[in-house]
Amino acid sequence: MVAHLVSRLVLALGLVLSAMAAQAQEGAQLGRFLPDLDPATLVDGADGFGALREDVPVAPVLRNGETVAWAFLTSDFAGTTGYSGKPIHVVAAIDDDAVVTGAALVEHSEPIVLIGIPESKMRRVIEGYSGLDLKAEAAESGTAHDLDIISGATVTVMVIDDSLVRGGLKVARALGLGGLSPVAKTGPARELRPGEGTVEDWQVLAGDGSVSGLTLDVGQVNRAFAESGDDRAVARPEKGPDEATFIDMRAALVSVPTIGRSLLGENEYANLQGWLNEGDHALLVAGRGRYSFKGSGYVRGGIFDRIQLIQGDRSVRFFDRDHRRLGEIAADGAPSFTELDIFRIPADSGFDPAEPWRLQLLVQRAVGAVEKTFVTFDLGYRLPERYLVPLAPAPQINAPDEEAAAKAALWQRIWRDKTPEIAVLAVMLTVLTGAFFFQMQITAHPRAYLWFRMSFLTVTLVFLGWYANAQLSVVNLMALAGSLREGFTWDAFLMDPLVFIQWFAVAAALIFWGRGAYCGWLCPFGALQELTNRVARLLKVPQWTLPWGLHERLWPVKYMIFLGLFGVSLASMPMAEKLAEVEPFKTAIILKFVRDWPFVVFAVVLLVIGLFIERFYCRYLCPLGAALAIPARMRMFDWLKRYRECGSPCQTCAHECPVQAIHPTGEINPNECVNCLHCQVLYQSDAKCPVIIRQLKRRAKDRASQEADGGALERLVSPKTAGKETH
Repeated sequence: MVAHLVSRLVLALGLVLSAMAAQAQEGAQLGRFLPDLDPATLVDGADGFGALREDVPVAPVLRNGETVAWAFLTSDFAGTTGYSGKPIHVVAAIDDDAVVTGAALVEHSEPIVLIGIPESKMRRVIEGYSGLDLKAEAAESGTAHDLDIISGATVTVMVIDDSLVRGGLKVARALGLGGLSPVAKTGPARELRPGEGTVEDWQVLAGDGSVSGLTLDVGQVNRAFAESGDDRAVARPEKGPDEATFIDMRAALVSVPTIGRSLLGENEYANLQGWLNEGDHALLVAGRGRYSFKGSGYVRGGIFDRIQLIQGDRSVRFFDRDHRRLGEIAADGAPSFTELDIFRIPADSGFDPAEPWRLQLLVQRAVGAVEKTFVTFDLGYRLPERYLVPLAPAPQINAPDEEAAAKAALWQRIWRDKTPEIAVLAVMLTVLTGAFFFQMQITAHPRAYLWFRMSFLTVTLVFLGWYANAQLSVVNLMALAGSLREGFTWDAFLMDPLVFIQWFAVAAALIFWGRGAYCGWLCPFGALQELTNRVARLLKVPQWTLPWGLHERLWPVKYMIFLGLFGVSLASMPMAEKLAEVEPFKTAIILKFVRDWPFVVFAVVLLVIGLFIERFYCRYLCPLGAALAIPARMRMFDWLKRYRECGSPCQTCAHECPVQAIHPTGEINPNECVNCLHCQVLYQSDAKCPVIIRQLKRRAKDRASQEADGGALERLVSPKTAGKETH
């Protein structure tokens, strides 16, 4: 009947689904949020936003008409799907030094933030990203900062953190902020052509880019210092005419056979091969003019501080141990240079000769007795294609999904961090499975079984609930249904490993034991109800048993609540999440009653009623229990043993069932049973089960009869007795 109602409901709302799916597919755009966002939230003193760029979806943040940062929407650059299955939209801003200046949460559907955790707490966490240096994050793969986790919102915070860092790095690289450059393209690495190459003259090598150069005159350097804004540097200009050569610097990758043999000569090239280790490369740097690219600092510190090689986010500094001088250039037609030096690029630097790189020159100027100021210039280099193995024509296939890989890395990181909790949950599931398979042995001793059950429920409440926040919810099912409508992905569900594992365990348990495996043993709120009721019984709180007719008519209430929530979720997931507060789980378990008073009162009232009517909420109101009961009807086994006398005439199990799941006629209603196994304790009880008591009495009677018959026979054959009788 319930399944039929669900089918009709889905059909009735079929026309709504296409509109909802279309709405969900609308990508969140930065321009949608900027009109309602105060620029000062992102940058102190900012008073406006500029027009969105066409090449990158970012907008300049303006202060007095000048661009001071770039605003972006995290969901435009990274996956932001949260616990609800919907994107979490955060607008952030980055300055020219690749430092986050501010961030603001602008739209989300996270139920824990909508109703549970105060918005102000989440806002403080996001504001804490102001000052985050993305250059450090690039160097440390996004782990250079500490994560500020909010209890009860771990998944939400980790998704926001991941999207802010990854999105910020993409923006910084796209705009070249902080010296970050785009990551080298993915795909098979290019390889150098094998062989010893040929010998070319200087003109050929300089013409095709095998030798690249940077030439600066005095005027260029003076203008660069003037543009730096340092008045002290401007006051000490380089002497001489503007057209005078300041430095003429050339660079070439001499570990490439043709380039090395041509510039170094055969003998020096052979010596180079002996100097380089496997995977190393060598760079020739030649210079002339009034400025030295080497300087003299390396003599004192062993490091060449005026040049560094930069490729992507990697930089290579050169030390004196990786340096050797060259006497002259062997290529015909080469000009003379005052400095000729070869630098070794170690294999562990990550340098790729097939990708572009630049040699950065640091030009320094004294502005005091010991103080200096600096400007930098870049010599760009790309190895000509003739030195590389041609790429084979590739079939037109989609490139690996970078976003999918990043999401996978995030949930894998979460699973690694949760390894101890996962291990404890695995032990709990193993123990519970064993208890179900050996239920007759477990329930043979009532007192031992009671201690086992109370201990297990305590672990469920304290560990799964209050510690790990692994409380399942009907919101999970609604999010799953929404994901199936809009394009299913595992990402959102893998973010919480304990919840994910429990749902798989529940799916398996539905086939074997029905919904009771979760509701009766693994639900933290169910455990809280039963434990508080147990305390109430010890304190002699009276227990109320509803008349069977009323009890039976209250059962459907939870199914109606579930169907109502499911129907609303088809039209508006945020509204359904708010209505799902009929579940007191967030209040009592996730937030541990630290919440606005109406929610606390609601949860406490349910628990107080449960002191008199055991598991009142589970019986009549729980939409999650109703949702699990529907597929549980397909379970394949009936594990709970019964006698023919159960229900007629015996009513012991029906009267003592904690949730009144046993009909007066003796049948167990699997939709309502929580598999507490109390009926199996009674099934073997020699104090309460009439069948067992009758069997024991019959055995005792038979034993007494046998003993009486044996005594009479003994008297008949005993000589002493026979003699007395004769006398």
